Amino acid sequence: MSAEATNPATPGPVAGPATPAVPRRKARARLDLRRLGRAALLGPASRDRLPDAIGHVVDAHRAHHPDADLEPLRRAYVLAESSHRGQMRKSGEPYITHPLAVTLILAELGAETTTLTASLLHDTVEDTEVTLDQVGEQFDAEVRFLVDGVTKLEKVDYGAAAEPETFRKMLVATGNDVRVMSIKLADRLHNMRTLGVMRPEKQARIAKVTRDVLIPLAERLGVQALKTELEDLVFAILHPEEYEHTRELIVDNASRADDPLAEMADAMRTVLREADIQAEVLIRPRHFVSVHRVARKRGRLRGADFGRLLVLVTEDADCYAVLGELHTCMTPVVSEFKDFIAVPKFNLYQSLHTAVAREDGQVTEVLIRTHQMHKVAEAGVVALGNPYAAPAEEQAATSDGERVDPTRPGWLSRLLDWQEGAPDPDTFWSTLREDLAQDREITVFRPDGGTLGLPEGATCVDAAYAQYGEDAHACIGARVNGRLATLSTVLRDGDTVQLLMGQDPASEPSREWLEHAHTAAARIAIQRWLATHPPQVDTVGGEEPGEEPFRPEPDASASRADASEEPAARPAAEGPLTGSAGRSAAGNVLVDRPGASVRLAGCCTPVPPDEVTGFTVRGGVVTVHRVGCAAVARMKGVGRPEVDVRWGDTTECRVTLVAESFVRPHLLADLTEAMAQEGAEIVSATVEPPTQQRVRHTYTVQLPDAAQLPGLMRAMRNVAGVYDVSRAQTQTQTHGV
Repeated sequence: MSAEATNPATPGPVAGPATPAVPRRKARARLDLRRLGRAALLGPASRDRLPDAIGHVVDAHRAHHPDADLEPLRRAYVLAESSHRGQMRKSGEPYITHPLAVTLILAELGAETTTLTASLLHDTVEDTEVTLDQVGEQFDAEVRFLVDGVTKLEKVDYGAAAEPETFRKMLVATGNDVRVMSIKLADRLHNMRTLGVMRPEKQARIAKVTRDVLIPLAERLGVQALKTELEDLVFAILHPEEYEHTRELIVDNASRADDPLAEMADAMRTVLREADIQAEVLIRPRHFVSVHRVARKRGRLRGADFGRLLVLVTEDADCYAVLGELHTCMTPVVSEFKDFIAVPKFNLYQSLHTAVAREDGQVTEVLIRTHQMHKVAEAGVVALGNPYAAPAEEQAATSDGERVDPTRPGWLSRLLDWQEGAPDPDTFWSTLREDLAQDREITVFRPDGGTLGLPEGATCVDAAYAQYGEDAHACIGARVNGRLATLSTVLRDGDTVQLLMGQDPASEPSREWLEHAHTAAARIAIQRWLATHPPQVDTVGGEEPGEEPFRPEPDASASRADASEEPAARPAAEGPLTGSAGRSAAGNVLVDRPGASVRLAGCCTPVPPDEVTGFTVRGGVVTVHRVGCAAVARMKGVGRPEVDVRWGDTTECRVTLVAESFVRPHLLADLTEAMAQEGAEIVSATVEPPTQQRVRHTYTVQLPDAAQLPGLMRAMRNVAGVYDVSRAQTQTQTHGV
């Protein structure tokens, strides 16, 4: 039996102070639940008429679904009333008032008959002798599934894990039918409305779970009508002083003689009427939490800060027509414009957002949407009715028998994926709260035109696991908006992400990825892999553990380039990049100084047919540079005379190449094999230690023909994991020569 159901013979606790009332939209007067309870105790009506107790539910349901079959509702009420008869809520009302109130909330949002039927029965299996099999026999499999989805697991069986495992069970059920969570949200809303009879510590505990789990779920499912009221109720319980201060601000504003929102609404109606645009302009007051947030952001509030203007039209095109007229005839605040019609939010929300300024400087926010968009904005997935009835052809079963569900958003798929890997209830519960705390979502695009929904702050690591699941272990890099990027790159809304995948099935994730993983799916997948693969000896460039890194012995004549050069002509880069660049090349370079020694500069590694020039350094050695080398400009700047040099008849060349790549196993072996196939003789090679899953290789190679160089560089770039190959071009030092 749930905490709300009590034995009528046991006196309930004395009701504490009621939760402060929260203003709601003016739609229908709040029901007298005690009156409904008395009506419920009268027993079911005759079979040819509906019970009076569900009259309000029927009226609300018919407003959205005038042709609905009401017989399932009648039978559900009869079963619920008879099974709950004798049970009382802690507030003193008959227990049947709770499922009635929950069902009315959903009916007002436009839920279809099956959802309302299950809502009336949602506590029968948990709190009465009715079984799931009986529900299935009297109704159908869908109603049985929905009731089962919201039924709590017993603490007797699960102990302290009952609450997290109940939510896990509920979320899995929601993955198959989003109506499960709709019922749970309405159930929690009514319980929050009547939470004042609970002990303060229990109120706080329930409010915190509502804040951390239920409100984020309502936001993700787009059920703003439930989300905003839940936020205000939680605000009143957890922050009573700030709630009371906000209430006073709202009351003081309501007593003002002037109303800038009303004046602006009248002005907009005039503008739209003169433009012959049929539109409804409404004032939409902010709820308590929204006013509190605006007050913290802006400080002193003005009249226009207490609400927004809502413009409702019929067609999508009318939204943009309204926007054009308002921006033409009023003063727009361009920075406030957002188009959620062209690019809807991840929770189905569509609307145009803009703002206009009054002459006194007050800024009025404006929402422009169609009536259908408004319905979805308020009710989210509830407004979809029964998304599983009579599927369209494109939503039919796929070839593997799975139903394509357009209402299962990306965030829910990600949640269902990672929850399977959560090792225990505590990890699931804490990770769920962390995941849901990421209350903003971005959309990134794949090169094939598909999209990925990710939480704000997600990186390329998160994108890889969102797209490929555990196959993302083989990811070796990414391109963001066409440019190479590290896996730690934080993505922004609208980015295009191309994930580069390795071909080696033995590819593995890096421990460093955990530092960049923002989503629970990525973190759990990486942690699970690391837990089953104990750390081994670090490798360089991807060699297998125990294998010696590849380092060919350098040619005796291939000492460091330009060893006798003055500092200005010596490469300034430290470490592996300053490897051998050239040897005596008198047979390949012609110089107008008989007997002079010639060396190829290590800073630009010239090869035929590069345009070259020369300079004499200490010892009479002539160093040969490419004309565009930075060292050439510096030497000319200090008055160093040039020496005329040119290539001889021989086409043999030696060049230093720098390959930049992502770390993966066997990369070095694959790269050197590709170079050998192009006829390159590796004179020396150096591999820097990997950083952020990237590694730099420097090779000095001897080619029998300089014309082979472009083909060699292409072959190196084609090796999986290599994203750039270039000629060595180091910056020179700036001190004098």
